[in-house]
Amino acid sequence: MSATPPTSPTPSPPTPGTLALDAEALYRELLRGVRSLRTAHTQLAGIASGGAWLAKRLQKDLGLPGEAGVLSSAMHRDDFSQRGMAVSAQTALPFDVNGADILLLDDVLYTGRTIRAVLNELFDYGRPASVRLAVLVDRGGRELPVQAEFAAARVALPDTQSLALARTEAGTFHFQVQEA
Repeated sequence: MSATPPTSPTPSPPTPGTLALDAEALYRELLRGVRSLRTAHTQLAGIASGGAWLAKRLQKDLGLPGEAGVLSSAMHRDDFSQRGMAVSAQTALPFDVNGADILLLDDVLYTGRTIRAVLNELFDYGRPASVRLAVLVDRGGRELPVQAEFAAARVALPDTQSLALARTEAGTFHFQVQEA
């Protein structure tokens, strides 16, 4: 049994000097981009937790049958000794990975290390024909050669800030910016 991801309260308006991104507008742009990337055989899989939220909503909004997959990076992180075991969703892939065309979804692409970990997790389940990446926000700062085929927005943030997708109890998306 998988746990329901936590929700956050309704966002308060941004204060002066903070990053204001309309996550719902960016979601609509991501939906448009995913429509153009999809084929009849594409399977959606989101990275826990923000990417999984996106994949689930996209699965519904695109009228696709079944469930979107969820991938956890927990078992393949290269910073495990520093972070320990993070509480996150378990990997659940309700489709055969072997030979599949997989569209991987994430909320924020930063260093590329989470993507590397998730790819390792994905290949534990089989060998897909292809894996492509679509993200809500690409914030730059790559440490690994990872690039999204589609990003709804590209923003620059200082290394001292983190950006994460959150959602209200009603299911609407917003961003949280925090000092690291």
